[in-house]
Amino acid sequence: MVSNLKLSTTDYFLSDKNAITVADRHPQPIFPTHYHDFDELVIVWRGNGLHILNDVPYAITCGDLFYVNARDRHSYESANELELENILYCRRRLTLSADWEALLPGEDAAQEQRYWRLSTPGMSVLRREVDALARECMKTDPLSVLLSEALFLQVALLLKRFRHAPDSPLLSDAEQLDLLLMALRVSIEQPFRLEDFCRRHQLNARSLKAVFKQQTGFGVNQYLRQLRLCKAMDLLRHGQQTIGEVAARCGFDDSNYFSVVFNQSFGVSPREYRQRFQKNQDGKKPSGAVDSLLL
Repeated sequence: MVSNLKLSTTDYFLSDKNAITVADRHPQPIFPTHYHDFDELVIVWRGNGLHILNDVPYAITCGDLFYVNARDRHSYESANELELENILYCRRRLTLSADWEALLPGEDAAQEQRYWRLSTPGMSVLRREVDALARECMKTDPLSVLLSEALFLQVALLLKRFRHAPDSPLLSDAEQLDLLLMALRVSIEQPFRLEDFCRRHQLNARSLKAVFKQQTGFGVNQYLRQLRLCKAMDLLRHGQQTIGEVAARCGFDDSNYFSVVFNQSFGVSPREYRQRFQKNQDGKKPSGAVDSLLL
């Protein structure tokens, strides 16, 4: 049965000048089929549920983004700890010069072009911007009205930057970087091959190396070596393993090569480094130990 429940701008917008308002749904309850004379975009922050948009069901969860146009009919048929943000906007009231149609899919956009996923880093950025927008659109003075539209434009631009198709296997640069950094941190003892990592996760090795260098200032192998040397420093300071055992724990097959690399990096051998930081049981440093090490 088609519902005649209509939501109106007069019920949600503070004045006839305000073009945007934010309605947080923390939580979002089950809501019957309805339509409205304004547009909205919805960001799902948490939980899961079933969203019906023009008779098409969508299982929604954290990270989903969808655009609902005026006169679309939609409902929430289930809601399990569902938390979302509804950003309502009147297209006809937007005054800033921007390509709004490209940023906010309108009536000419197919429905599948109005349902997206957001990256985790993108959601973190957007949360702050949406909170700022929510505060500003609760004012009706001309400056606040204009500022709220400017903030809305920023949100719309960020959404376009961070969104991707639901079936897209692509990860954002930030997500690729996080994935690689985690892999490197658990590869201190084991060999690591970037080509195998990229093949396993369907990533482009060349572009990932460029992003890694840009964001960290290190090459991938250089960064992994730093991780291994930091682990070696910790073991030498506090452990009782032999130099060969430390080398093996830090991914070096050859203890002699490990000593060469360590010496090149810190100006002392692993054995000398240990002597400078470890104490005898009586609390005294070994004879000949230097008081400090400059790295």
